[in-house]
Amino acid sequence: MDALTIDIRPAEPEDTWQVAQTHRLSWEGAYNGMLPYKSLREMFERRNANWWERAIKGSANVLVLDVGNVIAGYTTLGVNRVKELSQQGEIYELYLRPEFQGVGLGQKLFTESRRFLNGLGHQGCVVWSLDDNLGAKQFYKAMGGQKIASGHETFDGKRFAKIAYAWS
Repeated sequence: MDALTIDIRPAEPEDTWQVAQTHRLSWEGAYNGMLPYKSLREMFERRNANWWERAIKGSANVLVLDVGNVIAGYTTLGVNRVKELSQQGEIYELYLRPEFQGVGLGQKLFTESRRFLNGLGHQGCVVWSLDDNLGAKQFYKAMGGQKIASGHETFDGKRFAKIAYAWS
């Protein structure tokens, strides 16, 4: 009997195609029916395997959740982009394929992402979530996040409220 391995590690160039697939599947699961179809389609076209290859080979910090050689999730992270907030680190994206959600893997990926940011010398962490994304909001609250700011994103001309959650 083979053991199932679960590993969180920096993305490698050979992960490109699976990361692109995970991006698409997780965004479809999270945002179908919420965001305009045109915006989702354009995002998938823009963030294709070539885009991910450049990100992984470039200066982006991309961690992957590898479950038995399947990229089940990913996170992108780095310096907080909103200078008015005191947290130095930011998790830009944290997504899991729908079939891997609800079993604690997101918590593991989140915890390792925070550890990675601390290793880069970033004190504190912020994550933004669309206000309509109830699953994400519940997840970040359960992880101890405190609402500290709000803003908006525009998709296909329509404004969506977003919330920043923070950890010290």
